[in-house]
Amino acid sequence: MSTTPIAVVTGASSGIGAATAKRLAAAGYRVVVTARREERLRELADHLGGLGNDAVPYALDVSDRDAVRRFAASLDRCDVLVNNAGGAFGMDTVADADPDDWRAMYETNVLGTLHMTQELLPLLVASGAGTVLVVSSTAGHATYEGGGGYVAAKHGAHVLAQTLRLEIVAEPVRVIEIAPGMVRTEEFSLTRFGGDAERAAKVYEGVAEPLTADDIADTITWAVTRPPHVNVDLLVIRPRAQASNYKVHRER
Repeated sequence: MSTTPIAVVTGASSGIGAATAKRLAAAGYRVVVTARREERLRELADHLGGLGNDAVPYALDVSDRDAVRRFAASLDRCDVLVNNAGGAFGMDTVADADPDDWRAMYETNVLGTLHMTQELLPLLVASGAGTVLVVSSTAGHATYEGGGGYVAAKHGAHVLAQTLRLEIVAEPVRVIEIAPGMVRTEEFSLTRFGGDAERAAKVYEGVAEPLTADDIADTITWAVTRPPHVNVDLLVIRPRAQASNYKVHRER
C-alpha cells in the first residue's frame, strides 16, 4: 500500500470539484477525481500530471450505487473523501415544481453523498485519520422562494453530515461540512436554468466579487489539512456582498 495519502473528489469535472482536486494535489495528496464526464476528468488528470502531481480519473455517477461499490473496490486506500457532486435544477415554486427535478437533486446531493460515504467509510477508518467532507450550501441552512427542491436536498446533505458525526464519533474519522453561499462558476447557474445564459448571468449581476471555485477549494483544503484532532464541524462561507441567501448588495 502506498504511503501517499489519497483524496477522492466527486463532481471533479469542473467548478469547485476541479479546483479542489488541484489544491489537494498541491498539498501532497494523490487525487482520485470522479464525475460523469470522463473526457473532462482525463484533461484534469493530465494537467495535474504535467505539474508533477499524481491524479487518477474515474468516470462515476454517484447516484448509481453499484457503480460506487465497484469504484470503492478499486481502491486500496482512502484518507479523504470530498463529497462535492451535486447541483440545482430549476427555480420553480413548490406549487409548480417538476418532481423529476427534485428527485434528481436528491439523488445526487443526498443519496450520492450517502453512497460514497458508506462505501468508502471502511477505508477512511482504516487510514487512522480519515476525513469525510460534505460540500453543502447556505441553502442547507435557510430557505428562499423558488429554491424548495435545492434547499430540501442541501438540508438533507447538512443533516447527513451532522448525523454521521454523532454516529462515528468513536472512530478516527472527522466529518466536515463546508457551506458556500454565492459562488460564480462556469456551470452551476447555467445548469440550474437549463442552459439559459442570460438568466444565469443575472444571478451575479451587480455583485462586485462573488466567490470563485478556487475560494471554496482553498477553504476545503485548509479544513482538510488541519491536524487530525481538529474538526471543522461547519464552515459557512459567503462573499462580503452577501449577508444571507436573499440579502445581496448589488452595485448599480
